[in-house]
Amino acid sequence: MSGSHRSGCPINLTLEVLGDKWSLLILRDMMFGNRRHFRELLRSEEGISSNILADRLKMLLEEGLITKADDPSHKQKAIYSLTEKAIELLPVFAQIGAWGTRHLPVSEELSIRAKLLADGGPPMWEDFMAELREAHLGIAPRKRQVPSVAERLRAAYEEVCARQAAKT
Repeated sequence: MSGSHRSGCPINLTLEVLGDKWSLLILRDMMFGNRRHFRELLRSEEGISSNILADRLKMLLEEGLITKADDPSHKQKAIYSLTEKAIELLPVFAQIGAWGTRHLPVSEELSIRAKLLADGGPPMWEDFMAELREAHLGIAPRKRQVPSVAERLRAAYEEVCARQAAKT
């Protein structure tokens, strides 16, 4: 154990890595929004500033939660990918989303994915983690879900948005 940590408590150590709001939101946007470039991450609904984003990306890189590589499609861009360490946080995100949906005044469009993940439970989480491994790590999935979990989550979100737009 490093002397820079307050204690060896697993909750404390996890909070030292993920305890600020921006780190979790960056990982959320990479996981659920497939945002892989700096400019895409900068467009977070919560309005992260570029200097905070750069700082958190650096910290997430140092902690081994993401990797950074040159984007083959553009010489001046980098592409960020989740590591296995970050992908394994998916059940935590699912539980946080489920708790928030039950206890906080969430919007329907931003909570529909959390509801679907809660309803799908661990089998859906495993399928989604396999999809993330394929997208971020290049690991072939165990089996191909049709439609994929990512597609089902996106479709549900778009359906809620369309329904709400039709009401106005």
